[in-house]
Amino acid sequence: MSTLSEPRRPRLLPQNRKLRHLKGLSLRNLTFAPATSHTADDAAVLGSPSKLVKLRDAGHLHPSRSSDSLLRDGLRAEKRRPPAQPRRTSLSLSHASPSVRQKKLESLLEASVGDVFFSLHVPESTAPIYISEVRSRSANFNFQFFDLSAEESPVSRSCIVSIRVWAKRPQQPSWVFLLQELIDLRRLNFVGTLMDRRFPPNAVILHLEDGVYSLDFPPRTADPKQARQAPPAATSSYRALMKLANLDSLIRDAVDTQHAVTRQINQILEESPGDPAPFAAQQVSLADKLVATQQRANKTARKRRDELLDSLRSRREAISSGRRAQAAAQQDIANNREKLAASAELLRKTGQQIRGQRRRICSELSDMFPIATVPDAPPLAFQIRNLPLPNSTYDAATARAVNEDVLSAALGLAAMLTWHLQFYLSCPLPYPLSPCGSRSYVRDDISHMPRRQPRRRQFPLYLPRGGSTVAQWRFEYGWFLLNKNIEALCASQGLKVVDIRHSLPNLKYLLYVCSAGTDEVPGRKKGGVRGLWAGRLKSRVGAVAEAGGGGSAGGSRRGSADGEVASPERGDGWGADSGVGLLPFGDDASFTLRTKGLRENVA
Repeated sequence: MSTLSEPRRPRLLPQNRKLRHLKGLSLRNLTFAPATSHTADDAAVLGSPSKLVKLRDAGHLHPSRSSDSLLRDGLRAEKRRPPAQPRRTSLSLSHASPSVRQKKLESLLEASVGDVFFSLHVPESTAPIYISEVRSRSANFNFQFFDLSAEESPVSRSCIVSIRVWAKRPQQPSWVFLLQELIDLRRLNFVGTLMDRRFPPNAVILHLEDGVYSLDFPPRTADPKQARQAPPAATSSYRALMKLANLDSLIRDAVDTQHAVTRQINQILEESPGDPAPFAAQQVSLADKLVATQQRANKTARKRRDELLDSLRSRREAISSGRRAQAAAQQDIANNREKLAASAELLRKTGQQIRGQRRRICSELSDMFPIATVPDAPPLAFQIRNLPLPNSTYDAATARAVNEDVLSAALGLAAMLTWHLQFYLSCPLPYPLSPCGSRSYVRDDISHMPRRQPRRRQFPLYLPRGGSTVAQWRFEYGWFLLNKNIEALCASQGLKVVDIRHSLPNLKYLLYVCSAGTDEVPGRKKGGVRGLWAGRLKSRVGAVAEAGGGGSAGGSRRGSADGEVASPERGDGWGADSGVGLLPFGDDASFTLRTKGLRENVA
């Protein structure tokens, strides 16, 4: 390929330049002139019937002349070049407005540029051997390179080529025939480079494998380099030449001997035909080996086939069982869809009832363990059932203001309220409580303590006697564990405790939040403790009847619904001396004790 910078000397001799060496073409200094003669085979240049019709309508195709007539006209007709035009002056635009100048420049530009493509022809062929792409709006064109080495030998070995150039101005609707050059590659002049050259109008530049050639410029080649005089070479001696001659004769004798031995071997083989038995036995052995190998391959293939069949059979069975299970599951889902909706509705109602009962229970607990402020006391000073309880601070001032027995009783009530709330709020306490009135205590099973002293894990919620420092510390630590239990209950309901030392304020806040709500609080259901005892008595009477083998089926049983409470006059063991009767609740038959876990929310 040629570039802008080429070597100074060509590599191809003029007589060796062929069409296969042509790689590209360039056109410089585009100039529009009246079209010269055209030939009838120009129709193939455009490559499509539409372009041919346009050229014929424009009147640019003349069938009177052919390619043979162009060859007779000569290889280079200088009369086809347009005459040199005198240089135009631009002094007339010196006083014109910028818009007029702009229009004038645009008109000059439109007159000097155009769209161009070319085609290559050889005398041996009527159709063009190559048609280039279309280059638009320019005066100097560099077309894409091509390769003609793959053409047939008459074309690739030809040294004469005809170049036809077609052009179209921007304002023209059709293509016109611009130029035709019949070039002999052997007469081209080596240019070397395209830089610093003044090109004539419509100058055709050819790019060969070894450089740039043209007919418009004289040849420019560098003088050959002066060859250096080579030093005289030493010649061989007579003895060396004789050795070479002897070696040559020996080689010839060895070759002749080889040919003679080969002829003798061939003659012996022809006179004594060989025994085909060993070769046949070898072929049979080879065939047996191939048969055995193929049998082993067939056995392996059959085994693999059986394994695949078993696998497919097991997969089909698994798929069938899976589909049956899926169908059964879908059927169960369809059958239980209504049951699911009913269960979800029942769950929602049960949750609402649980929340309602929890509100009621917390409200009743707040009534049973009223927590109120202490009159004429500092802020956050509360009392439970009229027993004041300070906020986890027992010092000399607290000891003078609150009696030890009162403090122990208040802590016992707080512990009992906390112990009940863990069941109603479904939140187990981290530190188990043992509410025993004013002698309650709390157990710490989390902290690390010696195993040999299990009783040291129980911390009292009352002030010990004697004023021991260790006992005082254990009492304060037990109070701290009680406050941690209250904090755990508040956390289960989403409440944040500001200070865990405020025992009664935190309990008051917890009961207030748990009993708050806009829905109506559900009432207690009938039954309560008396119903529970009636059920237990009924089960006992049934067991006695089964053991004794008797009992009236139609009579009234003790503790049944007909006789709610057993009376001591009947001698049934539920009198004042029994220890488990209901007489402590009074003689009023309408009084019942109802708490969660007995007869509430029983359908």
